[in-house]
Amino acid sequence: MVDGFSARYGDLLFGSYDCVDRIVLNAYHTLCYQPGGFRTWWRRLHGDDELLDNAHLMRMAGRFARRVRASAAAHGIPVIDCKRGERKHQIAEDYLATHDVDRGVFLILVARAIAPVWEVTRTATGKIANLAKKRAFVNHYSFHILDPEWGHLTIKMSGHPPFGAQVILNGHEYVAAAARATGIGFAKDANCFTRIADPAALAQVADTLSQPATIGRLTQVCDRWIYTACLCFGLDLAEQQRSGFRYGYSV
Repeated sequence: MVDGFSARYGDLLFGSYDCVDRIVLNAYHTLCYQPGGFRTWWRRLHGDDELLDNAHLMRMAGRFARRVRASAAAHGIPVIDCKRGERKHQIAEDYLATHDVDRGVFLILVARAIAPVWEVTRTATGKIANLAKKRAFVNHYSFHILDPEWGHLTIKMSGHPPFGAQVILNGHEYVAAAARATGIGFAKDANCFTRIADPAALAQVADTLSQPATIGRLTQVCDRWIYTACLCFGLDLAEQQRSGFRYGYSV
């Protein structure tokens, strides 16, 4: 069905394309969202659950924060603490407009948001009496990344275990990156393609996002960055492997 804009200006249009815009994936390690599963994961990580208490959970969050800032300082990556209501994606776009970025993490924004966290209650003899999941305002770290296939993407991760995350991508960024790789000339202003040398070829690229194979592409780009550029500050690669921490993704 032709939309109203295309019907009115059809004589002036040289082509059209259909493109997915914003894509948001939830990332989570399923085992860690039930009390028994979280204790199982903790035992894999530490060997037992003697250290499973609120103090050690807070220490993990503190270690995440210290590692992020130390690594960013070592690699010259800005870390910005954001206030409520600030348009974080616009901050990243403004940074990209004034800096040359090749690949990888180029900016980290920190802000508080609600996330599930675990609260441990122990008996007078030191045994775990209850492990309760609650929602609390905690620091989230938005890792802004330039990917060769997906362009500008964001991984927003809680600094508290179980390190839940969101992966935010843009279909127009994917189409633009693919167009550059295949030599399709275009001009782009934010999310709008203002000039396209070969509209039919660009439409073919955009159509690939509607194919079942896109599921595999999304998994690949998430896995490419989430473990080595984000989760590594909470769990290093050896800890990830020892505890079996792997993300699942859902829309």
